[in-house]
Amino acid sequence: MPKLSISAGVLYHLRGRLVQEHIYKKERPDMREKDSVSIYFVQLVVYALRDQPLRLQSVLQAAGIDMALLDDPAARVSAGAFAALWLIQIKELEDEFFALDSHGMPLGSFTLICRGLIQEPNLEKALRQCLNNFGLFLRDFRGSLIVRGQRAVIAVETRVDDPTRQRFGEETFLLLMISLLCWLGGRRITIDRAQFRQARPRLSDDALLWGFNLSFGEQKTEIEFSSHYLRLPVVQSLPSLKSFLRTAPQWLVIRFRNQRGLAAQVYQRLRNSHYGHWPTLIEMADELKLSPTTFRRRLDREGCAFQGIKDEVRRGIAQQKLRETEMSVVDIASLVGFQEPSAFHRAFKKWTGESPGSYRAGRKATLQAEQ
Repeated sequence: MPKLSISAGVLYHLRGRLVQEHIYKKERPDMREKDSVSIYFVQLVVYALRDQPLRLQSVLQAAGIDMALLDDPAARVSAGAFAALWLIQIKELEDEFFALDSHGMPLGSFTLICRGLIQEPNLEKALRQCLNNFGLFLRDFRGSLIVRGQRAVIAVETRVDDPTRQRFGEETFLLLMISLLCWLGGRRITIDRAQFRQARPRLSDDALLWGFNLSFGEQKTEIEFSSHYLRLPVVQSLPSLKSFLRTAPQWLVIRFRNQRGLAAQVYQRLRNSHYGHWPTLIEMADELKLSPTTFRRRLDREGCAFQGIKDEVRRGIAQQKLRETEMSVVDIASLVGFQEPSAFHRAFKKWTGESPGSYRAGRKATLQAEQ
């Protein structure tokens, strides 16, 4: 397929944005026009054009993004503009991995991979096949799945010397993996721990993408989540695949930036108040001016449940206190609503696969090794 010229890119933008916004509103009502994305992810998508300013400018203009924003780390772009950029850039580069890999993914690779995944019976088999299939295209980034009891880890090995390209490539790889898992299972997959080799400044988007147990400058890049997700059935089919492929960039935007989604609102409400002041489901629904039934249904549409969000907040607070403070385990247990430390120990081990003491000791050992 020939590369887009400036004029062709503009035409693609004008036509594509109208089509995409129609699909976007029809099929993704949980994403709204005022949703926005950090400029960091724009920098990731266009990194391959960093030394080609004219070509870079034409791509950004086609997506309706001001090139000057690339120099402002606090800048944000609309989710719709980012989704348009995603589509334009993969066509411009003829690479669905944004030329971050020395071989890359030719146009059509993503569709080919997805067609195989919907035939698998559960998420574990689908994920293993997905990792293998990505390995057929990519040369510099390799993923593996490790399952240890109740915990599952997706690790990424890389052969890239450029630290920025390595960072962008690893984040893109894991973004694609976790987003595909969410879609295949028809629900949000909660990440319990995420760590990356390369350091970078933290973003407001990070917690919604990678969770609150996030670290940079680590010895390896990996994400961890409960292995029970892997037993979930693949719920997608060929018709839903066609819909997904039309809106895949928007889905990825939703995955890493849906701060105004209902689940995110509930999360922030709980995170910003003491456990003793947390509302019940009925009280939370009333705060949001929703009926309890509508509240449950809208959370379910986002792949969440009220109790699951509460557990996620409790886990995040507990992990943060264990990492960053000297609070006793007993005090942390009380802080997150456990009257008995033994109950907290059981819950924490269920959440993370290790005891609070082991988790704290492991984190201290990692910090000492870094120093």
